[in-house]
Parts: sequence; structure tokens; C-alpha cells
Amino acid sequence: MKTSLPTLLLSLALLAPAASLAQAASPPASQPTAGAAAAPQVFPTKPVPRPDGKKWRIGYFESGDYSEYPRTLRVTVDGLQKLGWITVPTIPDGLNGKQMWEYLADNARSDTLEFVRDAWWQPGNFDAAQRPAVRAAIKQRLEEKKDIDLIIAMGTWAGQDMAGMGAPVPTIVASTSDAVGARITRSAQDSGLDNLHARVQPERYQRQVRLFHEIVPFKRLGLVYEDSPEGRTYSAVDAVEQVAREQGFEVLTCNAPSNGIAPEAATRNALECYAKLAPKIDAAYVTLHRGVTPVSIDTVAEILRQARVPSFSMLGSEEVKHGLLLSLAQADYSYVGLFYAETMARIFNGAKARELSQVWIDPAKIALNLQTARVIGFDPPVDILLAADEVYEAR
Repeated sequence: MKTSLPTLLLSLALLAPAASLAQAASPPASQPTAGAAAAPQVFPTKPVPRPDGKKWRIGYFESGDYSEYPRTLRVTVDGLQKLGWITVPTIPDGLNGKQMWEYLADNARSDTLEFVRDAWWQPGNFDAAQRPAVRAAIKQRLEEKKDIDLIIAMGTWAGQDMAGMGAPVPTIVASTSDAVGARITRSAQDSGLDNLHARVQPERYQRQVRLFHEIVPFKRLGLVYEDSPEGRTYSAVDAVEQVAREQGFEVLTCNAPSNGIAPEAATRNALECYAKLAPKIDAAYVTLHRGVTPVSIDTVAEILRQARVPSFSMLGSEEVKHGLLLSLAQADYSYVGLFYAETMARIFNGAKARELSQVWIDPAKIALNLQTARVIGFDPPVDILLAADEVYEAR
């Protein structure tokens, strides 16, 4: 039975958390609680040095070159600044992950933590052949030098590889579409490893697709992704297929290889796929893909606009600004960074990564591009116009 649009919007609103609330420690599923009345322990976020008085040393492991990684690192650093752990001059725009890490190592000022310049790892540009060597290098560094206290693992590959080696030090997995589906964490409630934490957004993509189908009752949904285990995870293919079975629509797909190739090639593959699908579909769910960048999203949006195809951004309102029709937007990306920063701070204050809640649910903010709606001949329901927190005109 289909849910009415007002009911969907209400359910999304009820699921939205207060992002600024303190994280309470939640015992892993395998550990019994002391008693039903026992209150969960709340760990502070105040800046503290290591027990020996020295600074906490942080390393960085990213899966490859992807625009979301430096963006996520930037807001995490902003979160650490808000909590009083560090001060950092304005970070220049346009830096890749390595450049940003080096900038932080050279310019961040703190009495309690440091970004270790040579504790940066990446398996090339999403080069699967380099993953074993990078894993070995990290493991050797952690076992022999023992000079890293926490690692930020950016992306699915980095999260998988840190989990695969048992997370020898506290590990914050960031910017991964589906940490449970990628087998990084055991479940939303339990990472499965004492030193592992990954932000988990239960049913996030199912909620997006259900809302999109309620607003635009399409019969053929277009989906572009790399047809690999990682590509299916990045693009939430299983979630889309689940909703397709529930709602009775068809998913038309196009394979756009992205890993282990130049960014320009990944972009070309993605654009060719959208151009190929556009005449065949009623709507498009624009997923995370290395070829869909802040630069190329304008072209993706124009391809779909010219074909008069309604589109929904998996990523959020930033792509709606660039011409996609709709998204269930993030209220403010800084809240994501603060979530990661608070998690790190609580670990430095004595929490085990596994004890801290991994669950994050995007606030129910709808983004709508009215110019795109006019171009494709889409008349937004009154409910959407009333519920839209962010309304844009295409650039």
C-alpha cells in the first residue's frame, strides 16, 4: 500500500535527529547491559592531551581522489575547531585530499592533537592493485612505530581495509554510502570492532527513492553506476531495487566504470550513460559516482533537463543548485563534520569507538529547483512547495 505524501513527509520529520545532541554510549549487541535502569554513559568532548601529556597523533587514509573526501575532511576540521581542539587558518579552496592533509599538518595549531604529515595513505586513484601494499604499509607503521593514535578512513575502500586488519587503532570511517552493506560495520548498532566507528544512515536511500516516487510516479527509473561490488554500494543499488519491488516500477541501468581510471574517463563514462538512458526513462536517481563532480553535475543536469526527465540527487541540495530537480537535502553539512569531530573527541576522552552511536539520519529538508521544474514541465505538488526548505533557480 502506497503511503500518502503528507504522511511520508511527517515520517521523515519524525526521524530527523537533533544533530547537536550529545552522543550517548550504546553497548555493542554482544555485550549485556548492567540493568534496564542503567543510564548510558555520556563522554565529554573537551580538549584533553594523551594520558602521557603528549598530543594525540592522527593519520589519514583515503580510498582515492574524490571531491567528497576533502569536503568531508574540511567540515570535520571545522567541527574540531568548534569544539576547541584546534585552530586552523582558512583552508584554501580546490585542494585534493593529500594537499589538504599537508596543509593541516603544517598549519593547524593545537595543544592536544596533531595531523601527522607522513601518516597519509592512498591506493593510487582508486587502484585496486595497490590496496594490498597500502594495507601492509599501514599495518607495519601501526605495529612497528606505534606512533598513530587514530586514523580517519575516508571512503568505502579505506573503511573496508581498516576493518579487515581489525582496526588496530581507533578508526573513524567517513564518507561511505553504506557501511553495513559494504561489510565495514556489523550493523547500525554495533561496529563489531572496539576501535571502529562508521556513520550509518539506516534506510536513507530507501526513504529518498520512496519520496521521489511519491512526488513523481514514474514507471522507469534510470540509474547510472559502476557495475562492481563497490559501485553498487556507492550508488545504493540494493536499496533502489528494494523500493522498485515494493512500488512496482522498473529500474533501467547503465554501467559507467569509474575505479582505477582517470577522473576524466570516469566523467566521460557517466555522461555517456546519462545521455544513453535519458530517452528511455521517466525519472533519474543521480547517484554518487566519481564521474559526477561539482564540475560535471551541470552537464548531467542539462542532459536530463533537455530530455524533460525529473531527477533526484542522492547527494543533496548542492546538486539541486546545479540544476537537478529534487533532493532530500542535508540541513547543513557542518553537522556531519561535527558528528565526526565529536566522535573523535569522545574517543580521546576515554570512549571506545564501538561504544558510540553510529546512527545519523538526515534532517527532513527538501530541496527543489523551480527553474528545472519549469523547463521539464513538472508542476510540484502543493505539499512539496510547502515543505521545501531550499528552493533554487538553475545557474
